[in-house]
Amino acid sequence: MAQDKVQLPSGMGGLVRYYDEYKSKLEFKPGTIILFIVLTILIEILLHIYGGSWFG
Repeated sequence: MAQDKVQLPSGMGGLVRYYDEYKSKLEFKPGTIILFIVLTILIEILLHIYGGSWFG
């Protein structure tokens, strides 16, 4: 019975840290992303309301 032990490989136990591997050259603040989203929504609303008269 003592010889039936299961030995796991040593290491990090499956833990991987991805944030150390890659750093993007383009970084935006969260406020900037929210501003772009709000502007996109406003432009789309304006196009739905006035787009027919502007573009025929």
